[in-house]
Parts: sequence; structure tokens; C-alpha cells
Amino acid sequence: MTVNLKPFSKSDIKYVYDVEYGILADRTWMAFNGPYFRDPIPTWHEFQQKMPELIDNAYHRLIWYNDRIVGEVSAHWIDGKLQHWLEVGIIIYQKSDWGKGIASIALKIWLAELFSQHEKLPHIGLTTWSGNIGMIRVSEKVGFVHEGTIRSVRYWQGAYYDSVKYGVLRAEFA
Repeated sequence: MTVNLKPFSKSDIKYVYDVEYGILADRTWMAFNGPYFRDPIPTWHEFQQKMPELIDNAYHRLIWYNDRIVGEVSAHWIDGKLQHWLEVGIIIYQKSDWGKGIASIALKIWLAELFSQHEKLPHIGLTTWSGNIGMIRVSEKVGFVHEGTIRSVRYWQGAYYDSVKYGVLRAEFA
């Protein structure tokens, strides 16, 4: 199994749209990636408009598995311009690619890149919700530590769920 992270490029845009939202998408990932926000599915035109900000962006990478794009990783600063509190995210687009260890490998690679890129950064976080059991398992498998639970704040399909916070320290990451 070969898992790599590569920057978004212009030549990837159409395929990424198709597999994430378009004709190749099963969209199962959307039921677990903060569905309570009710983000709309972008049109091809809307997707094209946001792509320039992702191309060669240091905080977004495509996940390649055996020479095909299967997902993406991202990072953003929780504290904005202060840049002391970084959080990561990950999406594996197709349900058929879940459970293969791709997310765990990709997330480890991503954490290593980010810790290398930010030599003084002691902590990287990840936030999910209690309805996303797969993300909880991946987080713990990679070495994230459960740092907190904000109970009953995510409302989805008639029920409240917890927001779950994870983090890993540079000293803990191997």
C-alpha cells in the first residue's frame, strides 16, 4: 500500500470535484464531516472559484493511494494570526476506501510534515464529534490524546452529540 500527500494542482481539479461531489461521488463522507453545519454541495462553477486558494497551499494536500486521489488533509490556525494553535482535518471521499488504514497513514504523514514545517509548535489538535466513530478511532490510532468533550452541542437529525477534542504534542509524536 502506497499513501502519499501531494499539493493540489490545476490538473487535479476536475477529478477532485467529481470524486468529492460530482458524478463519481458517493458523498457518504458528508454524513460524518460536520453534517450539522448543513453545508451545501457546491456546483462545479463554485468549486472552481475556490480552487485557486487550495492550489499549492501549504495547509491543504491531496491524499494519493496507489496512484489515485482518495481524499485530502488540511490544517488551519484556530488562533488566527497568532499561529500557536493548529488543528488538522481529513476526508476520505469514498466509503469503499474506508477501513484500509489510508486515513491513519495519511494523518501520520501530515502531522510529521506540519511539525517539521513549524519547528517551535508544541501541539496539533483535531476536533470531531461523537457521531463520527471512524474519526475517533483514527485519531486514537495515530496517537492523538482525548483532551476534552463539550457535551451535547452538535445537533443532528433530532439528537444532540458531543464535540470531541484531540491533541498530540510534538514530544509524544513518533
